[in-house]
Amino acid sequence: MYAPPHSLAVEAAQPTGEQARAAADLLRLLADPTRLRLLAALTTADRDVTELTELTGVPRPAVSQHLSKLRLGGLVQAHPDGRRRIYTVKNGHVRRLVTETLAHADHLLSGLPDHE
Repeated sequence: MYAPPHSLAVEAAQPTGEQARAAADLLRLLADPTRLRLLAALTTADRDVTELTELTGVPRPAVSQHLSKLRLGGLVQAHPDGRRRIYTVKNGHVRRLVTETLAHADHLLSGLPDHE
């Protein structure tokens, strides 16, 4: 279930200017369909670039470029595994944000009723 951010728990969910800017930067990273697809693939398993290329059908150079942006934005992390780099979603906040965003999009596209 959704828990309010730690510093907003007491407040009526009124973000500071700094929090709003950080959230807007995060949402800008998510505003790209390819990055959302990559993140969705990473919510179910840790993967390397080859797996992500096969899952999404996006060319390898584009996958690498998007992963770099996601890593710099703090949404994914990578660790070496031999000659490969394995990517993973950074934390549960990112995982839930991606999952909820895609679920909301599914509701919009399918006409499913809203719910809490």
